[in-house]
Amino acid sequence: MSTETAGAEHGQSLGAPRQRLLDGIDDAAPDSAARSIRNPVLPGFHPDPSILRVEDDYYLATSTFEWYPGVRVHHSRDLVHWRPIGGIVTERRLLDLRGCGDSNGIWAPDLTWHDGQYHLVYSDVASFASGYWDPQNYLITAPDITGPWSDPVRLHAHGFDASLFHDEDGTTWLLNMSADWRPGRNRFGGIEIQQYDRAQRRLVGERRIIFTGTPAGLTEGPHLYRHDGWYWLVTAEGGTSWDHQVTVARSRDLFGPYEVDPAGPLLTSVGRPDLTLQKAGHGSLVQTQHGDWYLAHLVGRPYTPLGNCVLGRETAIQKVDWTPGGWPAIPGGIPADEIAAPGLPDHPWPGEPATDHFDAPELGTAWSTLRRPATPDWVDLRSRPSHLRIYGGQSPVGKQTPSLVARRVGATRCSLETVVEFDPADHRQLAGITGYYNTQNWYYAYLTRADDGRRTLEVLSSNSGKRTAHPELAVDVTGVDRVGLRVVFDGPALRFAYHAGVGWQELPAVFDATILSDEHAAREVDGEPAAWGFTGAFLGLWVQDLGADGAYADYDHATYHQH
Repeated sequence: MSTETAGAEHGQSLGAPRQRLLDGIDDAAPDSAARSIRNPVLPGFHPDPSILRVEDDYYLATSTFEWYPGVRVHHSRDLVHWRPIGGIVTERRLLDLRGCGDSNGIWAPDLTWHDGQYHLVYSDVASFASGYWDPQNYLITAPDITGPWSDPVRLHAHGFDASLFHDEDGTTWLLNMSADWRPGRNRFGGIEIQQYDRAQRRLVGERRIIFTGTPAGLTEGPHLYRHDGWYWLVTAEGGTSWDHQVTVARSRDLFGPYEVDPAGPLLTSVGRPDLTLQKAGHGSLVQTQHGDWYLAHLVGRPYTPLGNCVLGRETAIQKVDWTPGGWPAIPGGIPADEIAAPGLPDHPWPGEPATDHFDAPELGTAWSTLRRPATPDWVDLRSRPSHLRIYGGQSPVGKQTPSLVARRVGATRCSLETVVEFDPADHRQLAGITGYYNTQNWYYAYLTRADDGRRTLEVLSSNSGKRTAHPELAVDVTGVDRVGLRVVFDGPALRFAYHAGVGWQELPAVFDATILSDEHAAREVDGEPAAWGFTGAFLGLWVQDLGADGAYADYDHATYHQH
């Protein structure tokens, strides 16, 4: 096991899988079974987990794609209770996401600890087109998980899902999937390794392909470990959807050859549509203080069997045992909804308040912003106490300076409620609340100014880029200074409501929430990906100032409920 783990990374499942139907998806509180791990441990959009132990502290770092803060981090001391501690890539100095495409940006971060430093490797993937990914990789370091983080070291762009391995002899190695753009070739060209010189802060020496994968194909997401005299290579295969799996191979030599576990995948949901947890794959291992091993991995929870996953790709944990033959194993090789917790002291965290009154000088850890950091020039928490002032940005399809402050949908039934004060000058100025997936798929209830001078509440939707106005839902709110707005996710249904001084009124329309999903967002044209969906649904506060006239909206509070 490398010193990166001061602990390591692994997981297993106990208990019978539940029927994977909407009513069987439990969104319940993390404290309901104090001595068991209930999956997913990170509900909602938290894919590609990299798990790390440093002494008694456990960290999960997950992908964020086009969202800031980049590389979201959660912290635990018992593997049961997890708290968000924010993100790592919080400023453009570390990565500039202006212009980032939907589901491009930060893919599959890798968090390790070595020589008194945290090391974070992350890929910035810029393209899907024609077999080109343009996957620039970066490395940053810090003495503490909260920073300060160094300026990025620009690594190669040979492929994505890069990770570091710190060997017992003191050397450090960079692994990644090797991308091959050439027509007719396997675009997933194997797992590549090259030495990284920590003192010189650069890659050195020869690059080698050490593993070309199994017949499952699409070999990516490498993580390398030392255990029991072997090098253990853990990879993701089969693609990130229904055929996803975790593959394990081992070798006595760093450069191989690597023997694949003859028992098959360490973990997969393939062929088991009855399981609650689907898409099981992309795993990383951790070893507890007492020598137990767990696997953190991604999953999806479709609302119907092999249907749309509005919650996106989530993070789960399984227990791993070592067989008499020396291989790691998870019972049945499938993800369990609930497993026994490790023998660590119970360590719950204070619960998140339902209402954010915007009293802090910075956004709380639940919030993310789209394609630009939450800087004071557009996210203002100081000018008006206990209010969030959002200065309007680009249109819903703008990818340079949008003004969307949002949080992940973390349950099948949840809502976000706010009160907004907004005095639009004309139709170019809009402010309201949204159920959002990406620039092509969203629902939006907003205040604006009609041509006759009335202030109106209107609804606009976008399904695969086709915008639809809903004039039958328009409400005249002229003279109402403070308007309450609410968006509700009720399983596959999405609804809006408003409060204009005489109680809450539901808008008479039920929208299809399942378009806010990876499955709906993904599109292929002539066999080539035109769009991918790798994120998840959000509830958000959204403001446009299409004429760049300085318009802003003040949000008095935001209340998130799981129902």
